[in-house]
Amino acid sequence: MRIRSLGLYTLKYILSKPFFRAAGLVVFLLLCLSPIDASTPSRDRESHGASYTNYHDPSGPWSIHVVKIDRSVPGTEIRSLHAHDRAVGLETLSDQLKRIRPADGIPIAGLNGDFYQRDRAFAGDPRGLQIVGGELISRPVGGISFWIDSNKQPHMAAVIPRFHIRTTTGLLLPFGLNENPTTNLLQLCTPSFGPSNYTAAARELVLEPPDGWRRLEVGKFYIARVKEIRDRGNGPLNAGTLVLSIPPQLLNNFALVGTETSVGISTKTSPNLQEAKMAISGGPILVKAGKVQKIDPPKIEDYEFTTMLERHPRSAIGWNDQNYFFVEVDGRQKESVGMTLDEFANYLRRLGCRDAMNLDGGGSATLWFQGAVRNHPCDGFERPIANSLAVVHTNR
Repeated sequence: MRIRSLGLYTLKYILSKPFFRAAGLVVFLLLCLSPIDASTPSRDRESHGASYTNYHDPSGPWSIHVVKIDRSVPGTEIRSLHAHDRAVGLETLSDQLKRIRPADGIPIAGLNGDFYQRDRAFAGDPRGLQIVGGELISRPVGGISFWIDSNKQPHMAAVIPRFHIRTTTGLLLPFGLNENPTTNLLQLCTPSFGPSNYTAAARELVLEPPDGWRRLEVGKFYIARVKEIRDRGNGPLNAGTLVLSIPPQLLNNFALVGTETSVGISTKTSPNLQEAKMAISGGPILVKAGKVQKIDPPKIEDYEFTTMLERHPRSAIGWNDQNYFFVEVDGRQKESVGMTLDEFANYLRRLGCRDAMNLDGGGSATLWFQGAVRNHPCDGFERPIANSLAVVHTNR
C-alpha cells in the first residue's frame, strides 16, 4: 500500500468544518490507506476484435502478456498449427504463423502450444492430441486437451483414445499415430508425417482408402484396402496412402492379411470429438467453471512435476462466454520471475477466465501479436516449438 495525497489545501478545508471534521478525517484516512492496483497496463491497438495488453506487476515482479479475443466478431477464429504444416518437426511460432496463406486468413495473434518430444527424427511430436484444419495428426493419450466443436463452442477435458485396427479375423489392436514406434504397438503413419516413417526393419502394410477419403479425421471408422506389403521398413509415405508398421511381436495377428484384403481403422475417442476442426493438448486444468483448480503434483522427484510448484515462464488458453484469452507470463528474469501454477491459476481467474488450460512453458513460452513477438523469451531468443494456437481473421 502507499499513501494517496489529497493535497494540503483539501485537508485544511475538511478540518476547518466542525460538521465534517469527524467524517472527513475518516474518509481521508480511508483514502490514504486504501490499496491501489499494483498492475500497470501498457496497451496496444486492437485488430478484428483482438487486443493486446502488457501488465507490469511489481509484486512478483511479473510481466504478463494478454491477448483478449472477442468471441462475437464475425470471421475471427482460433486454429491449431504445427511446424512445417506436418505432424513432426520444430519451427518458431513466428514462422508457423507465416505459413498461413492469405487466402486462408490473416493471422492476428499466436501462442505456443503443447509439450512435445525433442528427440531427433521425432522431434516435434506432440505429447497428446492435435487436430489441424480437421485433420488428425496426433492421437490423444488420456491427458487434458482443448478443442472447439462444430458449433464453435470451446471444451477442455481428458480425452481417452479408442483407437484400434480391426484385422481380418475381427481382432481389435490399439495403434499409435505419427509417433516413435515401440516394440508392442502398431504404428500408423499418414503423409503429414513426412517422406518416410523412420521405422526399423518391420513389416509394413501400405493402405489405401477404397472410398476416396483424403485425410484421417477424429471420431471415424474407416475401411482401408491393403495395397502392398513390405518387409524392409522405413518405406516412403505417399499422398493418398497410409502405412501401418507391425512389430515382430504382433506379426501373427496379421498372418491372414494379404494384398486386396481390408483392415478397419477406428479413430474414436471419449468424449466424442467428431467434427472438431481443431484441438490441442496441454494441462493441467487451471480454472474450471469459474473455480481455481488445486494443483497437486505427485510427490516424486521428476522435473515435469517439481516445476509445477516453482516459478517459471507460463502460457495458457482461457475463455468465458464473451472472450478468449491468450496469456503468457515471462520468467527466469530480473524483471519477471515467472509464476507457480497456483499463482498462474489465480491470476487467470482474476483476469476473467471461466475456464483455462495450461500450455507448455519455460523457453517455449511465446506470445505473438500483430506481426511481432511481444514477450521476452527466457532463452533470449524465440525457441523452435512443435505446435501453436493462432487467432485468424477470415472473410468467410
